[in-house]
Amino acid sequence: MSSPSDSAIDDQFRALERLRRLKYVLWGVLLVAVLGVTYWGLGFIGFQPNVVAGRLPGMYEFISTGFFPPDFQNFTIYTKDQGITGLRAIPASFGDGGAHIIESFQSSRQSLVKASLVTLLLGFMGTVFAFPFALILGVLGSERVTPFPFNFIFRGTLSGIRAIPAIVWIFLYIPVGPPGQVTAVLAIATDSIGNLGRLFTDDLEEIEEGPIEAIRSTGASGTQTVSFGMLSQVSRSFIAWTLYILEINTRIAISLGVVGAGGLGLMIRNSQDLFEFQQTAAGLVMVFIVVLGIELISSRIRARLRPGEHQGKGFVEAVRDLFNPKKWLGVGDGPKRD
Repeated sequence: MSSPSDSAIDDQFRALERLRRLKYVLWGVLLVAVLGVTYWGLGFIGFQPNVVAGRLPGMYEFISTGFFPPDFQNFTIYTKDQGITGLRAIPASFGDGGAHIIESFQSSRQSLVKASLVTLLLGFMGTVFAFPFALILGVLGSERVTPFPFNFIFRGTLSGIRAIPAIVWIFLYIPVGPPGQVTAVLAIATDSIGNLGRLFTDDLEEIEEGPIEAIRSTGASGTQTVSFGMLSQVSRSFIAWTLYILEINTRIAISLGVVGAGGLGLMIRNSQDLFEFQQTAAGLVMVFIVVLGIELISSRIRARLRPGEHQGKGFVEAVRDLFNPKKWLGVGDGPKRD
């Protein structure tokens, strides 16, 4: 005969089995819903698979013959004036100890190296200007600092800022000036306040209570409690999040360049308007180099700040992973544990 304990165990197993089946059913319903909305959405926007498939060969021909090989004549002022085209412009620009690069930075004329510097500066300055405001709103948005429901005033402010993308903010700043580098910095900074502040708030909600109570027990003021009991726990995390937002802001700076903010985005748009597609391809290559470079540097620093979360990668390893199908499919070996 089975004992009452065995019967209880069987009941628990049956309950778990029902729960597992229910979970599979819910996942199936969700998948069907996603596919159904996607199918309806394709019809709603007028997507015609046969038409798109028929035009793919023409698209391939257009890219292969119009964009390649990339023309780096605009890489520096020197290569532009001397008429040095193709890939030869890159090594030629680094002659004379880099004097041609410095000349391009100082010139009022546009070049790919100067546009790359402008793009990096737009993203960097936007991040720097956003940080103090994001820190203040992020701290005040935490329920640990501002009692519920008053903290939602600051959370709502962050959500409102995040609801408007940077490419819209740049037009809202038109009273300050037309779309340009100054308004681009303001747009990036405003957008970053919402994104960065929300990340700060979420981090503060997950800190340990012990250090906070220890600081309070010493008779510390509210400001001291926040500084030494809360921010001290998340300082590295805040820096890591700021570096992550810097990566995003570099990409945003490129997109804002398309609407007149300068940098690589503006040069790509101008070359497209002039049907100089090989120079457009050179601009796209520079975008890849700039974005990959800032991402690699940022990831290395964040790996140092958060050693327990992920390992930093060298440049060679990161590029090698781009061609590793297991990494793309998510079936590669996980991080090794001791």
